[in-house]
Amino acid sequence: MTKKTVRDVQVAGWQTLVRVDFNVPIKEGKVRDDTRIRASLPTIQYLIDQGAMTALCSHLGRPKGVDPALSLAPVAEHLGTLLGKPVRFAADCVGPLAENAVAELKPGEVALLENTRFHPEEEKNDPAFAQRLAMLAKIYVDDAFGSAHRAHASTEGVAHYLPAVAGFLMEEEIEYLDRAANHPDHPYVVILGGAKISDKIGVIRNLLHKADRVLIGGGMANTFFRAQGLKTGDSLVEPESVPEARQLLEEAKDRLGLPEDVVIAQEAKVEAARREMAVGDIPDGWKILDIGPRTVKRYAEALRGTRLVVWNGPMGMFEVAPFAKGTEGLARAVAGSGATTIVGGGDSVAAIAQFGLTDKITHISTGGGASLEFLEGKILPGVAILQDR
Repeated sequence: MTKKTVRDVQVAGWQTLVRVDFNVPIKEGKVRDDTRIRASLPTIQYLIDQGAMTALCSHLGRPKGVDPALSLAPVAEHLGTLLGKPVRFAADCVGPLAENAVAELKPGEVALLENTRFHPEEEKNDPAFAQRLAMLAKIYVDDAFGSAHRAHASTEGVAHYLPAVAGFLMEEEIEYLDRAANHPDHPYVVILGGAKISDKIGVIRNLLHKADRVLIGGGMANTFFRAQGLKTGDSLVEPESVPEARQLLEEAKDRLGLPEDVVIAQEAKVEAARREMAVGDIPDGWKILDIGPRTVKRYAEALRGTRLVVWNGPMGMFEVAPFAKGTEGLARAVAGSGATTIVGGGDSVAAIAQFGLTDKITHISTGGGASLEFLEGKILPGVAILQDR
């Protein structure tokens, strides 16, 4: 970790602005999944214990202007329950409402500011808006890794006007993902799934010669099949990515693993008729919706004896029970591999939770897009702007 963290700076008695990722599902005024909130509790509790006056800011959803349905007020109430103490809510993130809420904080108290995206200047990284945020504090702590790939006012702009350091969640994410991208233990296996190869070509290219094996599943495997000249029926394929897929296959040789059997159906429905068959001649009208049992077994064998496993993207339509076996089988193999395991991407994390394996994974990344860009070797604006040690 080459960036300063909240441990490296004085916060006692200081007004501290913390960017968190509280972009959580809310239904009927209640938080339905507080995973992201809990992930930042160590940083928030540390600031409370140190006697900081803590102002939290976050986005929620994609509002077009002020939208009461996307207010963070229910999150403030839920956070207060988790902390066991009241959390003041400010009905704006800048201006008098925010300034007064922060000014009234005593050491060890916490306020949550309203949705930063209620202001269009947030996503434009408007310097004047960033300055207004910076006026609220003497130091800035970024604990929102899930937004670190966005150069927004609250994730990058404000750090031009305040000393900027990482929170504990940000620190943990950087340490694990840097290990995967730049300093892996071997044997090292990367597993990539999900619908589209176009989202992950950069990751494959960057990790192909760093990992010992890269195993492919999900809809993105279909584009590789097409690149091999195989019939894919009505399966999802990205024709524009076929040439790159063909090039990757030539570069990778035996490092790149593809499914050898699949589960197909005409529709992704529980009641749909389905078949298991070898890859290569999928009939018209049928779609590949999961990897098959022989592939699950082969991929599980590839994980034996590994020291590091990175997984991003499910192996099929795991949300529909008949097409969840591939993802579940692989998830159990990852969890039982004995390796350091890093899982990222919303669908992969949801699958791990669905199968009750969350506690058996070493590190679950809170940033889908951010973790992919990090693994691709891209510079994340929200990380780059933090002070170096």
